Amino acid sequence: MIDTSAFQGKKAAYFTLGCKLNFSETSTFGKMLQDMGVCTAKKGEKADLCLINTCSVTEVADHKCRQAIHRLVRNNPGAFVVVTGCYAQLEAEAVSAIDGVDLVLGSNEKANLIQYLSEAWSGRLSADDAAVGCLHRFHKVKTKDIKTFAPSCSRGNRTRYFLKVQDGCDYFCTYCTIPYARGFSRNPTIASLVAQAEEAAQAGGREIVLTGVNIGDFGKTTGETFFELVKALDGVQGIGRFRISSLEPDLISDELIDYCASSRAFMPHFHIPLQSGSDTVLRLMHRHYDTALFADKIAKIKSSMPDAFIGVDVMVGCRGETPECFDETYSFLKSLDVTQLHVFPYSERPGTSALSIPYIVDAAEKKRRSKLLLDLSEEKTRAFYSRYIGCEADVLFEKAPRGKAMHGFTDNYIRVELSPADAKPEYDNTIVRVRLGDFSIDKTSLKVERLWIE
Repeated sequence: MIDTSAFQGKKAAYFTLGCKLNFSETSTFGKMLQDMGVCTAKKGEKADLCLINTCSVTEVADHKCRQAIHRLVRNNPGAFVVVTGCYAQLEAEAVSAIDGVDLVLGSNEKANLIQYLSEAWSGRLSADDAAVGCLHRFHKVKTKDIKTFAPSCSRGNRTRYFLKVQDGCDYFCTYCTIPYARGFSRNPTIASLVAQAEEAAQAGGREIVLTGVNIGDFGKTTGETFFELVKALDGVQGIGRFRISSLEPDLISDELIDYCASSRAFMPHFHIPLQSGSDTVLRLMHRHYDTALFADKIAKIKSSMPDAFIGVDVMVGCRGETPECFDETYSFLKSLDVTQLHVFPYSERPGTSALSIPYIVDAAEKKRRSKLLLDLSEEKTRAFYSRYIGCEADVLFEKAPRGKAMHGFTDNYIRVELSPADAKPEYDNTIVRVRLGDFSIDKTSLKVERLWIE
């Protein structure tokens, strides 16, 4: 039994880096602390407790993590500082050596973060134990021994809930440290996830995003399948929209595509990591597909759901990506009927097998290639948006600051802007029928031309 009396009235500051999964987990930690009597420190207030949930997907991410830890320690003198997440798992000793850090928890321990925090906070661990002893007790863990699953179904700052359905990855791509940071693929039961979605619906949730590391691999722990999960969640009353955050192309079955095309609540919106449009580079990366399979999946989605928004992850400048390989990637992406490209410059990760690949792309060339793909992405996104100018659509609006424009998304993820003059508080978390007008001033959304209010 955790004694919560020591936490009553304390203030906490949170900082999250990285993916939607991290943000979901931090939100859940915050809710748990709130239930123990901890409130969130307002801007300018000194916190008693700081929680940093870290990312380690790139060298830049590592640097940002260190900066964030130093900043929170400096701005909150005397606060109890907890660091968790991927960087904490991979670089535990370096994190514990940072002055002011009290507790370092890796992927196996964050499921029990409140318990470890309570023990350290109440003095059952000495100050040295909290910073270093926990490191040795909790972090010297092999990938195969990371087995805990920390449930999370949390509401972000907007209208959407994020439901964590899976964690870890079995793929071991040559450039990636995620399996070492999060362990092998594992998941809770479908029944438990349906129960969490029903709770979100009862709390007023309208949209849920399914998050995880490799969610298409769902079922390794329970003998169930991702397709079975989708069908079960589709039956949760009160949730009008489900979105799938990311699916590996080799795990997108035709059965799943056909179901989503006719489902009640799963939106025509896919996010699919490609990483490279060169088969040579895909082999060097140890990806589980080739460009032919990827193109086939895109064609199948568009055949079943012509209005589908398709986002694609692509990495540029990785080891082995010669100029000819990049040209193949550019041409391949240009030929695909996709909506948006999420472009990431390759970053060297210690301990990855990619470091043995001899061809290296310099920083200036990475920047040039990134710019070309970002320009292509903008061209594709604007072309996609343009098709819907003058059309009617249902938009789930999000709360806006007083006097500011309100924004929301259509079922196929077109960002929509409602002018401050037309925006009303009651539209927040409400699906409203609109006619889509021209682009907003910054070209990132379509303006509302007309509203239909029941």
